[in-house]
Amino acid sequence: MEAARRAEGWARTTAHNRAQVLYYIARESFAARTGNCGALGGSSWQAQAGTEVQTGIERVFSYASWADKYDGAVHNPPFRSIALAMHEPVGTIGIVCPSEVPLLGFLSLVMPAIAMGNSVVAIPSEAYPLIMGDLYQVFERVTCQAAW
Repeated sequence: MEAARRAEGWARTTAHNRAQVLYYIARESFAARTGNCGALGGSSWQAQAGTEVQTGIERVFSYASWADKYDGAVHNPPFRSIALAMHEPVGTIGIVCPSEVPLLGFLSLVMPAIAMGNSVVAIPSEAYPLIMGDLYQVFERVTCQAAW
């Protein structure tokens, strides 16, 4: 919780800067770890683990693009409607990650919150907690460790 409180400056960063951090995480860090899927469950799950890592990379790219493109602007959706997207971080969010797909579940729950400027306190999957240790090292390198 202390780290989440120290990360309050994350909410004040621009959407472009947050997107660049997420792009870096996806491009450099996860791409280099695609072959290292052993923490996701052993030899019987190698195919599923590889798919989970690849899907996770794609989702992080997607959330990064959302942070960069939809920051507090009025959008014209199809069908003659109008939508207003507002950038208002909630603050600190607590997230419990599922055990079924530990990496993908973590990324799908945490990255959108981070992309919008929130700080997150995440509880990793009970079955596969070691994945979060690897990710924490990635976040330290990107200098957003205070948000985790």
